[in-house]
Amino acid sequence: MASRKEVAELAGVSEATVSRVLNGVGPIKEETKRKVLQASEQLGYVPSALARSFARSKSGNLGVVMPYVPKAHLFSAYFFSEMLSGIGNKARESGMDLLVMFRTPDEVMNYTDLFRRQKIDACIILGARDDPGELSALQQLHQEGHPFCVMNQHFAGQSFVEVDADHIEGSRQAIRHLTDQGYRKIAFLNGPDSYSNSKERLRGVQMGMQEAQMELDPSLLLEGNYSRRSGLEAAGRIADRLDEIDAVFAANDRMAIGVMHGLRERGISVQDFPAFVGYDDSDAAEMAVPPLTSVRVPFYEMGELAARKLIDEKVGMAPTNLSRLSSDSTRHLLPTELVVRASSIR
Repeated sequence: MASRKEVAELAGVSEATVSRVLNGVGPIKEETKRKVLQASEQLGYVPSALARSFARSKSGNLGVVMPYVPKAHLFSAYFFSEMLSGIGNKARESGMDLLVMFRTPDEVMNYTDLFRRQKIDACIILGARDDPGELSALQQLHQEGHPFCVMNQHFAGQSFVEVDADHIEGSRQAIRHLTDQGYRKIAFLNGPDSYSNSKERLRGVQMGMQEAQMELDPSLLLEGNYSRRSGLEAAGRIADRLDEIDAVFAANDRMAIGVMHGLRERGISVQDFPAFVGYDDSDAAEMAVPPLTSVRVPFYEMGELAARKLIDEKVGMAPTNLSRLSSDSTRHLLPTELVVRASSIR
């Protein structure tokens, strides 16, 4: 008897697409449907009744939960656009559609309801915070066996599937780059500690300083909210102490560029800037004045990995995958890379 894999190869599509066509799940292009049906008929392939029953219980949607950020164009932000591109690429290859959902301000997302109403087959969660309500909602998802992945946030002591970057090592490399050049008075502009990656960046900064036999001056530890505006606001505090500060490390490029703009608005020339290192290596980093040294984060690859973990390992059409929905709870860290540009070179 022919297999679904053989049908997919003959039709030139994925196995997931074959399952969706034969089980009437989700929208399918007519040309794709015709190829699959012809290949199936030619090979005499008939899916089992159990597989058909399992497939029809699916929506064909991969859910992506986005954070609520007031007055922000999320899809134009490098962080989100790259991750969504990676997620979307893997979903497209697998014949699934993306269902993008936004959090309601000051409310905990009801994730389980999305599964109960069969809106989604799996869920990727962006912008989660270390919050009791959020943690409780995710624990309920996990207990009920729904496939989900948390991106760029770590919940210590939990067994959720998580995809993230090695922010400790990325920040350590940034600080060592500065201290190796002789910079000593380093200001660190971090994000809110409700995000695990803010805590990890701080730990990396402390490690880098310790390796250089230095300590982070508590008065030079500043907090923003990852927005350019918070960088502009921090520029005032940095400008007031410019005679004491010889380098600035910001937890993302937006804040770093905000500080640069804020210093220029105060009449400080680029020649008198402290050294700058950002984080993310967004498109804006290369176009900054001066070009911004930054820690590159593989957001696209993170998105692909998160989608692959869910689609290939947890939302396969074969019924044998039903027993695997809540197992394999691991954290996947991708490496970062320091990209050196003019902003941090003596």
